[in-house]
Amino acid sequence: MKQISYDNRPSLYLIPTPIGNMEDMTIRSINTLKMVDLLLCEDTRVGIQLLSSLDIDGKKKVSCHNFNEESTKTIVLQYLKDNKNVGLITDRGTPVISDPGYKIAKIVIEQGYNVIGLPGPTALIPALITSGIEPSPFLFYGFLNAKTSKAKKELLLLENFPYTIIFYEAPHRLIDTIKLLKEILGNRKISIHREISKKYESIYRNDLDHILEDIDIVKGEYVIIIEGNRKQIDYSKITLEEHVRLYQQTGLTIMSAIKQVAKDRNMTKQEVYKKVQGK
Repeated sequence: MKQISYDNRPSLYLIPTPIGNMEDMTIRSINTLKMVDLLLCEDTRVGIQLLSSLDIDGKKKVSCHNFNEESTKTIVLQYLKDNKNVGLITDRGTPVISDPGYKIAKIVIEQGYNVIGLPGPTALIPALITSGIEPSPFLFYGFLNAKTSKAKKELLLLENFPYTIIFYEAPHRLIDTIKLLKEILGNRKISIHREISKKYESIYRNDLDHILEDIDIVKGEYVIIIEGNRKQIDYSKITLEEHVRLYQQTGLTIMSAIKQVAKDRNMTKQEVYKKVQGK
């Protein structure tokens, strides 16, 4: 049976692919790969290998990466106009998350077609839930800038961020990034995850002052989980209203901010709400 969107319109499907272990490929993702009329691939050679491993033949494939998403839009929109479905995969993991897909998805949405994201493999969530660091709320930052001067500026903006932060990093930059994190953020809990779901998966948990003593090999792909800064703020020196605004500035709704303030100050949500709202 042909898979269609909830309103029968042609759709762009963002299809996650395994980041290591092929058993992480979902049944829905496999069926969607079989169904779509066109498959956009970050690298068509990798796409061919994936389809071959799943015994999927005869699929029309087009290269779609960070440097040609804009030019690929004509092909995609023509397929959708012809009432055909399009799939998009990256080399590993979930499209758009530090991978190509955002520009195409944005264009398709603007043209009034469906964009359907399938659940599936992504490195940041397994790293977060096994880190031993408070999982919620969190900020997924992705890769820091490759230039040290710009990376420093990025980290300075995050220095007082109160929530857990997640970074991706390449092996050749890992050690320098850890040193930079320690320099800018100071000592705090860190968890480093290597080659998630692969044969040599490893997890290093320590603090920034000592984590480099644990790392015995620098190969593969890394996810870094950093504890948020909750120690430098003396909440007794700011009012409840200021405390709530502090969290709102990070993107929380007022009710979520009130909940977090209540946790910080060992109060009930009702107590904070009444005092902040003047009731």
